[in-house]
Amino acid sequence: MQGMTIASLKKHKALIPLYFCVGLGCAGAVFYTLRLATRNPDVQWNRSGEISNEEFRTKQYKFYSPNVDYSKLESPAPKY
Repeated sequence: MQGMTIASLKKHKALIPLYFCVGLGCAGAVFYTLRLATRNPDVQWNRSGEISNEEFRTKQYKFYSPNVDYSKLESPAPKY
């Protein structure tokens, strides 16, 4: 079994779209995972010990919502 090289792809040109689609899918999965790790309010990167979701009170953090504009909703969390 041969490894994937430029020479082997030149011989089997029909595999180029396959590698492109797999690469694009992998890149999309990595992007979405990083986006969830940095934008989702359920993930806390703060090591100070205090848990605060105040910065997400007015932000729209859903990836896609065709019916709801989260910037205009009042948060269900109690105000202190």
